[in-house]
Amino acid sequence: MTIGGPAPIPTTIAPIIAVPTTAGTGSEVGRAGVLTDSATHRKKIIFHPKLMPVVTLCDPALTVGMPAFITAGTGMDALAHCLEAYCSPHYHPMSQGIALEGMRLVLENLPRAYAVPDDLNARANMMSAAAMGAVAFQKGLGAIHSLSHPIGAVYNTHHGTTNAVVMPMVLDFNRAEIEVRIDRAAAYLGIAGGFDGFYAHVMDLRASLSIPANLTALGVAAARLDELTEMALLDPSCGGNPVEMTRENTRALFGACM
Repeated sequence: MTIGGPAPIPTTIAPIIAVPTTAGTGSEVGRAGVLTDSATHRKKIIFHPKLMPVVTLCDPALTVGMPAFITAGTGMDALAHCLEAYCSPHYHPMSQGIALEGMRLVLENLPRAYAVPDDLNARANMMSAAAMGAVAFQKGLGAIHSLSHPIGAVYNTHHGTTNAVVMPMVLDFNRAEIEVRIDRAAAYLGIAGGFDGFYAHVMDLRASLSIPANLTALGVAAARLDELTEMALLDPSCGGNPVEMTRENTRALFGACM
């Protein structure tokens, strides 16, 4: 089925064997796909049990050849999945634990995979983190994804990189609802300073990976923020955000990302 779309897709789906060559989306363990409607520039999420691969082969050697910016962007996508799942208000303790450990794997291994591309141990841990993020986000995603989906559809930006750009601003946006939870995560991750320490760590990580500072640097035009706001509010990721997303606060959040 689609979210906000027409009739369910046929059940005549051939078995899928997944061989990922990046470490970010975790789609190799998912039952969903994302399509961009070229006419409306909107991303559609489709679900079907048979979209779940019957066999997945994760070989870290296949990720060694990724360009540095793809290593960075896909790695930050895995972090975004784990972070948003961890912060989602929905109840799913198993996903909560998987998300927390997935964050640890990303924070400890993404800088190494970026700096030393042929480090198979770092690459293997990133592949694990990507799969864990995709398992965890059945608990929910949030504003990071509801903002990045329309931006990617309209501007054709790299999804994980776009997630990384808006991640600090969304942390600020959600702070009142997630501060205690992030304090606990920071303690587990060995980051001093609770929420503020975690936020600073994300900012340092972004800088070390040459992530653009804001949406302006990605080429997003301020004149299209109202349109992007409407698109973001239609994205199903909104439902997992800790703070209810409204037209007013979502437009302000886009402004903060510029």
